[in-house]
Amino acid sequence: MSVDLLAIGAHPDDVELGVGGLVRKSTSRGLGVAILDLTRGELATRGSVEERQAEAEEAARRLGVAKRVNAGLLDGCIANTDQQRQAVIHRIRSFRPRVIVAPMTPDRHPDHDAAHGLVRDANFLAGLARIKTDTPPHRAAHIYYYHPYDENPGPAGLVIDISEHFEAKLDALRAYGSQFHNPGYEGRETFVASAAFWDLIQLRAAYWGRRIGVGYGEPLYTSEPIGLDLPPGLGDASS
Repeated sequence: MSVDLLAIGAHPDDVELGVGGLVRKSTSRGLGVAILDLTRGELATRGSVEERQAEAEEAARRLGVAKRVNAGLLDGCIANTDQQRQAVIHRIRSFRPRVIVAPMTPDRHPDHDAAHGLVRDANFLAGLARIKTDTPPHRAAHIYYYHPYDENPGPAGLVIDISEHFEAKLDALRAYGSQFHNPGYEGRETFVASAAFWDLIQLRAAYWGRRIGVGYGEPLYTSEPIGLDLPPGLGDASS
């Protein structure tokens, strides 16, 4: 299948945390979106692999995602190696996205940090005909990056207005009952599962929204310049 957007996360729930609003905004406009989780999150303090898989599938359904798959890499062991690049190349060629979003570096979680280089290099290599897979070469024309958490954010390359889709983002995150704030779940306490972290999700989106004069926003980062015909505001005579 071909999709417009392939959202890649190191673990189930990374995509929802970083770009859940963008995903829902895209699907609401009829764009095809797929999610690729690199690992099953088996090292997480809370929740089993089976729980997280069911939660991830429910979150994808709530966001209107066409398909969600898992690369099956080992949690805590993501690395930019030939073997792992092959796994990501296969998925990029299978989905044939126009745009990829993936984790940004630096990040204190080693998997988030390593996923940045892994996806970047796999996308380039996926376009090389001499690398043989069951599917033909394909390279996404654009790749953007996100931070799942609000660590080391730096200046964003662009900020997406997700004001109309922020509640859908939260609804998708609520599907992860084992991971986030859920007083009814019996599990070891973690910061991610705390009420304080849940509040930070809204504070972060409101901060980036204020930066562009809207209610809620999600920042994206780039490693290459973005080409524009004219600066925003000049391309539309009515603005």
